[in-house]
Amino acid sequence: MLPRLAILAAALLFSTGGAAIKASTFGGWQVAGLRSAIAAVAVLALVPAARRHVASWRALLIGVAYAATLVLFVQANKHTTAANSIFLQSTAPLYLLVLAPTVLKERVHRRDLGLMLVLAAGLALFFVGAEPGQPSAPDPFVGNLLGVCSGLTWAFTLLGLRWLERRGAEPGAGLGGVVVGNLVAAIVCLPFAWPLSYGLFGDWLLVLYLGVFQIGAAYALLTRGFREVPALEVSLLILVEPALSPVWAWLFQGERPGAYAAVGGALILAASIGKAALDRRRPRAPDAEVG
Repeated sequence: MLPRLAILAAALLFSTGGAAIKASTFGGWQVAGLRSAIAAVAVLALVPAARRHVASWRALLIGVAYAATLVLFVQANKHTTAANSIFLQSTAPLYLLVLAPTVLKERVHRRDLGLMLVLAAGLALFFVGAEPGQPSAPDPFVGNLLGVCSGLTWAFTLLGLRWLERRGAEPGAGLGGVVVGNLVAAIVCLPFAWPLSYGLFGDWLLVLYLGVFQIGAAYALLTRGFREVPALEVSLLILVEPALSPVWAWLFQGERPGAYAAVGGALILAASIGKAALDRRRPRAPDAEVG
């Protein structure tokens, strides 16, 4: 029971990112850089396994993709709704459909193709019509584009983690990429983050929360749960993040996603649940494979 609660708690912490990012008056570069700098220290302190894997070229390879995801996610949240940001990042499996057979030589299954079509339809709905801006989401179109890019870079991150797994890396190896990714993000954002002198005390508390709890403590809890909970349950429990992220933004910023975006997000969430359920039924018969 405790490992499952740990994963739920991690997903809950992850889900608060959008609302906390919006609540800070720091700009996108400042939030991304400060959050990542603090998170790198927090993960090293809270997750001992991460310390063994930081100084490797594999961690750097994954870290670069993860760093791009971190920065793009923050920038997307500063421009569009929290719902749009998290749901667009959740389209990563759509890109993996193309990348995995090429990079990892993994087969694509027909049942996956159906789910990917649902994901693609959900993604397209975010760009139907002109979504009006809101005080917490002033430029939805630009934010949605950044969200799409974060989904692509998150796919590369997942691809790297899967590659590590295929090479028989020891448990926790991917955490080195998490630390390196946060360090790279902090370094990249630094030139664009100055000056910081106008930050309010509350802004500093928010970035401290984002680094220590929303990333650091969340990964510590997730690592704890991974040890004992089957992968299917993890993938389903972690869906609490995209489900709750819009709720926090609505409660704290009064933010409401557009009608098309809400339907698109529902399709993406449904496809993610469907894929997790189908993954449990593998291995599949050869006639169910394509490519």
